[in-house]
Amino acid sequence: MNIKDYKHRTSVTVRFHEVDMLGVCNNAVYLNYFEYARLQYIKDLGLLPEAGIFTDGDVYFMVRNEINYKSHGFYDEKLVIHSRISFIKNSSYGFEHIIIKDKTGEIVADGAGVFVHVDAKTKKPISIKQHMIDVVKNYEPDLKILR
Repeated sequence: MNIKDYKHRTSVTVRFHEVDMLGVCNNAVYLNYFEYARLQYIKDLGLLPEAGIFTDGDVYFMVRNEINYKSHGFYDEKLVIHSRISFIKNSSYGFEHIIIKDKTGEIVADGAGVFVHVDAKTKKPISIKQHMIDVVKNYEPDLKILR
């Protein structure tokens, strides 16, 4: 993962309740940071429905989450989350993330996740809409389309 390949950035500050008894940001919290970054990415690209999330009938299930821990975040430390959609298949797409310390650039964690677009009634996979593919491809020129 090369941080230069990530155009989208958002930041978080480690809050007191996210720190565990060892004084570091708890490992499970990073999945929440990834989720926050994904939503910001979708908002920033204009892919969130105008009436708000879940109002357009599109349903996406998270089917995979992975994370690699490199160092630790600490209370009140600003972390920057670099995100991208790296591939789109027929009914799924993948996000990748790198979290760094704002002050030092040290990598704290990296990870990835896969979403599947499903029919709201049957919960079976369905094709991702061309509009989403076009918007992401315009933002991420190196996006892999794997149909």
